[in-house]
Amino acid sequence: MTDVRIGKSRVYASDLGLGTNAVGGHNLFPNLNDETGKKVIRTAINNGITLLDTAYAYGYGRSEELIGEVLQEPEFDRSRIIIATKAAHDPENNYAFNNSPQFLKQSVEDALKRLQTEYIDIFYIHFPDEATPKNEAIAALHELKEEGKIRAIGVSNFSLEQLKEANQEGYVDVVEEQFNLIHREHEKDLFPYLKENRISFVPYFPLASGLLTGKYKKEDRFDASDRRSQRPDFTGERFEKIVGKVDQLKPIAKNYDATVAQLILAWYMKHPQISVIIPGAKQPEQVEANAKSVDIRLTTEDFDTIDHLFK
Repeated sequence: MTDVRIGKSRVYASDLGLGTNAVGGHNLFPNLNDETGKKVIRTAINNGITLLDTAYAYGYGRSEELIGEVLQEPEFDRSRIIIATKAAHDPENNYAFNNSPQFLKQSVEDALKRLQTEYIDIFYIHFPDEATPKNEAIAALHELKEEGKIRAIGVSNFSLEQLKEANQEGYVDVVEEQFNLIHREHEKDLFPYLKENRISFVPYFPLASGLLTGKYKKEDRFDASDRRSQRPDFTGERFEKIVGKVDQLKPIAKNYDATVAQLILAWYMKHPQISVIIPGAKQPEQVEANAKSVDIRLTTEDFDTIDHLFK
């Protein structure tokens, strides 16, 4: 693993992290097992992954609780683990988004208790609300940073204009947004702003819900009861085109003795604008497989080939 600095903060994290929405995220996935989720966390840490990305919305606090329980185990050193969590869903208002300073400060206090820790390394506003001036929301988080309760400030799912409003004082350290080889809109507008302002970028859905793993065939179709049948990426000509491009990656992956998923994760880690990637996992074996991607030394030629293939 390579440690990367998060924005202008003093937080350094492994360039491969773990997304934990399937750890305790019972509201997001059926049939999750909490003990398996805890094994996923242990496996990540034991494979050199230091960044654990969670959120209140993952099980309405349950993911945070499970991470907190694991980090109380004697073999783990809290000071070597980077915890990123997020809040915006207000349980007092039917989980509507809330960015008010009072709500954010209380959310941090609640997360600290669930995580059983004295500080949170990265705290994100998970989604923007419609009412709160974004610079006021970030100012509240900056107060918590000065108090030592959080160490870096992030936003997620913000438009570029909302980000600019939030970052008026230069307090934003990191942005987390959807980005992958088939969703690259942020390269045009967001990336130049992040580079200019020394803000780190963490993409979510790096494997596009499995679409970039090489497990699909062009002829695959999804039943109407399957959520994928309602998503443009998984239907019609677009789906077939994506699968065709992914199939072209298989010979390249074979040259590295890697899976397509590992190859793509290695591409993200070589991307100059991406700081940390956070693929999720439901099983410990998936974490172990993802961790092998850090051993791939992708050549510039292969990076460019993949880049152009998905432009």
